[in-house]
Amino acid sequence: MGELKDKTKGAANKAAGSVKDAVGDATDDKQMEAEGEKQKTKGRAQNVKGEVKGALGDKV
Repeated sequence: MGELKDKTKGAANKAAGSVKDAVGDATDDKQMEAEGEKQKTKGRAQNVKGEVKGALGDKV
């Protein structure tokens, strides 16, 4: 159960981060671009966490 939850949160954060990054780029807002990159990184980390849980079980 934890695997799916982490992967879902990861996907949501990556998507939201991509939107922020694109809007920041389009409006030349460097702070928003940075926030988008940070959120995408968080999403990738959550996805990895979910993959580890899937490989080792939800006890991680």
